[in-house]
Amino acid sequence: MQPITKHLKISGRVQGIGYRHFMVHTAHELGVTGWVRNRHDGSVEAVISGTPDAVHMMIERARRGPLHAMITDVKVSEAHGDFTRFDMLPTE
Repeated sequence: MQPITKHLKISGRVQGIGYRHFMVHTAHELGVTGWVRNRHDGSVEAVISGTPDAVHMMIERARRGPLHAMITDVKVSEAHGDFTRFDMLPTE
């Protein structure tokens, strides 16, 4: 099955609560590649790539987040990239 790649911008209470670690753990569990990072505006940004089913599941989990997250919005758009693993990048 051809992989798909999506860009996510997650808003709400998503920094300082382990959201990026949650995304890394979830990506490893689902076999998704890409990256995640905090943004200076308080949001979290991610690019995820994998099978359509895995990417869909990753987006659904991103909408829920870890225990202490309060997700107010997840914007999803098309993205491109070729990734070999899922990385946590520095804040931008």
